[in-house]
Amino acid sequence: MRAAIFLFLIILIFSMTSCVSVEPEIMYPLKYPVVLVHGIVAHDRQGRVDFWGRIPQTLKERGCKVFLGNTDALGDYESNAEILKTTIEEILRETNQEKVNIIAHSKGGIDSRYLIWKYNFGDKVASLTTISTPHHGAELADLLYKQGTIRANAAMGVLDTIGELYGDSNLSPYVNYQVTTTIRDALEILGKFYGDKNPNLFKLNYQLTTENMKQFNETVKMDPRVYYQSMYTTMNNSFDELMLFYTHWYIDKISGRNDGVVSKKSAEWGNNSTEMKYRRASSAVSFNQKTYSNHGNNSPCLSSCIFL
Repeated sequence: MRAAIFLFLIILIFSMTSCVSVEPEIMYPLKYPVVLVHGIVAHDRQGRVDFWGRIPQTLKERGCKVFLGNTDALGDYESNAEILKTTIEEILRETNQEKVNIIAHSKGGIDSRYLIWKYNFGDKVASLTTISTPHHGAELADLLYKQGTIRANAAMGVLDTIGELYGDSNLSPYVNYQVTTTIRDALEILGKFYGDKNPNLFKLNYQLTTENMKQFNETVKMDPRVYYQSMYTTMNNSFDELMLFYTHWYIDKISGRNDGVVSKKSAEWGNNSTEMKYRRASSAVSFNQKTYSNHGNNSPCLSSCIFL
């Protein structure tokens, strides 16, 4: 049971985001549509969880056309990049635009980077803003990967706990207990229940390890046609957010400052990286309209941070 609770908490906090407040700035509508790309466990398809909260509406009120990435909650970056490719191509046809601006939270930033590189989307993406993305790998992913396979009783505990949170008395209609013998099988079933097309949490876990992300960064390079920026927050100490007390303490021992899920060391990426100062119980959407000539046609880029 302890293993089930531990794994569930790790999955839950990977989907969380720090709250920040940013001083108001003059708002201008962007030339290109905005695509919001979520991270692990988050969900923006039709379902019970409204992950993005008021962010889409706030952006729309400032003149932006806003779309959702529709990626899988537990998908690996190859699979999610393919889904995102289809989504963006549909958005471009619908809006009759040449490009989009991507704002990606957490692992969504990895999905988006892979999309741009794999499918040569530099001519379709004006800017990529990543928010608390583990560009250099996640210490928590390393920890989980070292745990190995957890047996079925832990898997069932995780499924029952999540089912209760979603208002289900049990998930037995979705689980064949005779076939499900490992957490791997159970989490794949959970992903399908959650609405994922290609859930693969175990592959995803490995992909986010520091070892794999080192190889990823050596291969997946920035596209000169795209404006990139990375943003992140950090907690002052482990008592800032009790839900993240242990994970913050654990990451701090290894990599120093962090937000309870992603370290500053991992979130900093590229030549345009900014720390957003953490303030409790506040939310903000802040962006500037800027024009950059280095990615063609003086296309506008988002200089922003977005948090729930």
